[in-house]
Amino acid sequence: MAIASYTELLTEVHSQPAPQRLLFVFARAELPDNPDAQQRERFEQGEGGVLTPALCVDKTLDELSDMESLVVESRLTGVAWDIVFVAALAGDGTNPPTSEEAERPLQRMVEALQMGSIDNFLAFGRRGDAVDIQ
Repeated sequence: MAIASYTELLTEVHSQPAPQRLLFVFARAELPDNPDAQQRERFEQGEGGVLTPALCVDKTLDELSDMESLVVESRLTGVAWDIVFVAALAGDGTNPPTSEEAERPLQRMVEALQMGSIDNFLAFGRRGDAVDIQ
């Protein structure tokens, strides 16, 4: 199933047999170091640049409702972001993973994103639509 929105993600994750915890890495678009004129122009048009992890958090499904609530909660941190990357972490069949159990996978997710490895994660914009990053 191709997930096209944050709402579809939540529906899919709720249907899984094992309880899940979602891992979120909020990233902001920035110009690369020493950008050339073409890179600057593309960035100013809302294209290109590099995605830099700015904030990460893990949540159980009970702590989530919709993208609007996630955006509002993220504003309270004061950290600007453009795209949120999401991954799911399955529990033991009865309980979702604890926040402590999610810590290392969340750190690995941040590290993967810093290396530009985004294929294993879903990406969403602030309106909850899936973003295809190429």
